[in-house]
Amino acid sequence: MLYTIENAKIKVTVTDMGAEMTSLVLKKTGVEYLWQADPEYWTGHAYNLFPICGRLWDGKYTYQGKTYEMNLHGFARKTAYELAEQTDTSLTFRLADSDVTYAQYPFHFELLLTYTLDGASVITTFHVKNNDEKELIYAIGGHPGFNVPLAEGETFEDYTISFAEKCEPRQLCMSETCSSLGETKPFKVRCGKSFKLAHNLFDDDAIFLTDVAEEVTLKGANSKRFVKVTYPGMKYVGFWHKPKTEAPYVCIEPWMSVPADDGKVDDLETKRDMLRLAPGAEHEQSFTITIG
Repeated sequence: MLYTIENAKIKVTVTDMGAEMTSLVLKKTGVEYLWQADPEYWTGHAYNLFPICGRLWDGKYTYQGKTYEMNLHGFARKTAYELAEQTDTSLTFRLADSDVTYAQYPFHFELLLTYTLDGASVITTFHVKNNDEKELIYAIGGHPGFNVPLAEGETFEDYTISFAEKCEPRQLCMSETCSSLGETKPFKVRCGKSFKLAHNLFDDDAIFLTDVAEEVTLKGANSKRFVKVTYPGMKYVGFWHKPKTEAPYVCIEPWMSVPADDGKVDDLETKRDMLRLAPGAEHEQSFTITIG
């Protein structure tokens, strides 16, 4: 089922499947900013990632001596949520453990995913609660895709990604299967702040960066249209479109964790960059998309 909220500036639509945003429109112009899931390139719009980010090696991990299987980015993006609350400018969806999730992920949890409108911004908030008697180990991340170009007469190559502050990004070294090699290398940005988009940037799949500013802006050279993603407290940001294509979109992905190491089946208790919650504890993490 689809749910829509709006204010004076933007209109947002979300489906209960994966609690995924499917439309983000600037009302003044009627322009759709969110990728519309053309199956030629990518059938997603804006995945929500839980309880892992990225791939597991061979789709498996271990926990307390038992092996479990889980698909890319975890089960939450392909699971139906229930609508917990709706106001004129917010939607909250709830996902709790079930027999299906427990077979993949042996924890009792509750995930509340809230979209809140604030001017021309939509804030995505993950609220995780540990309902188990043991430590909850998990990761969260966003995977929104944006149309590029956003204006007629522009091309993909007219667009630039700019960081809000000067930084010295490090790129995660990845294998051909998009698994982590456990190393980083410098990622070149102009004047410490920006890089131009080009389709061949993604010929080897996604680009994941760390040691970056906590805000990036996607903007064309000739129009005033832009997308800004702000992700305080999130360690990584990724950029992606379907490799070896001229796909007319780019994903900007703030993540708390990273894919599994190449050739290694992770032990969940030692998997790096995972979040941990004590029994009964709760944690909240947000990122914000602003359009204009």
